[in-house]
Amino acid sequence: MKKILAVETKIMIREWPAFAFTAGLPLALLLVLGSIPSFSEAKPELGGLSLNQAQMPAMMTLLSLLTVALTVVPATLATYRERGLLRRMSTTPVHPLWVLATQLVINLGVALVATVILIVGGALVLGTAVPRNLPGFVLVWLLGTAALMSIGLVIAAVAPNGKAAAPIGSIIMFPLMFIAGMWLPREMMAPVLRTIGDYSVAGPFAQALRDAWAGNAPQPFDLGVTAAGLLLFGGLAVRLFRWE
Repeated sequence: MKKILAVETKIMIREWPAFAFTAGLPLALLLVLGSIPSFSEAKPELGGLSLNQAQMPAMMTLLSLLTVALTVVPATLATYRERGLLRRMSTTPVHPLWVLATQLVINLGVALVATVILIVGGALVLGTAVPRNLPGFVLVWLLGTAALMSIGLVIAAVAPNGKAAAPIGSIIMFPLMFIAGMWLPREMMAPVLRTIGDYSVAGPFAQALRDAWAGNAPQPFDLGVTAAGLLLFGGLAVRLFRWE
């Protein structure tokens, strides 16, 4: 696996614009939107906190993770299958499963680096707080990222080719971002939208990120729904994934 990891890492480095976009766009949005004066004003709907305190860092972290999980991972794996790479590897001692595992490890690393860049960049430029409940944040991040990756694997399984995988992921990503509170805080949503968001993977994940960022313990309900999403979509990915 070490050799495969080294090769895949070199490929990722050569394709650095995709990584730069994944890490750079959320950071740029955080810095630009966070500089708007109204984003620093206390909002009664948010418990007296500003958007920069209650919303922006967690939402931009979610955006970065969604981009990796729902567009980068599916497009890469679907392209490998389309080119016959996974089928050819099945005839060698190196099982295609190692390629899948390597891709997940690499993209988890990309997601981690993007998250650290967001936290550090926001703290240095805007003065946004780092996650106050760090153990809770790490737990939520790992659980939620794994759940999103499992959705990405389902997309990779059903996408007909590499070119179709990223658009399919984008079609799924934007509604998830909306119900998670990307453009409108969930506290300001209509009850029906909040209910829908409560039972999506992205909504509870985003809320748990916000809770940990504020120093609170993530709610068991949010963790439970996120874990259920991981089990559901992980099971679907195992059942549907095609090596050729």
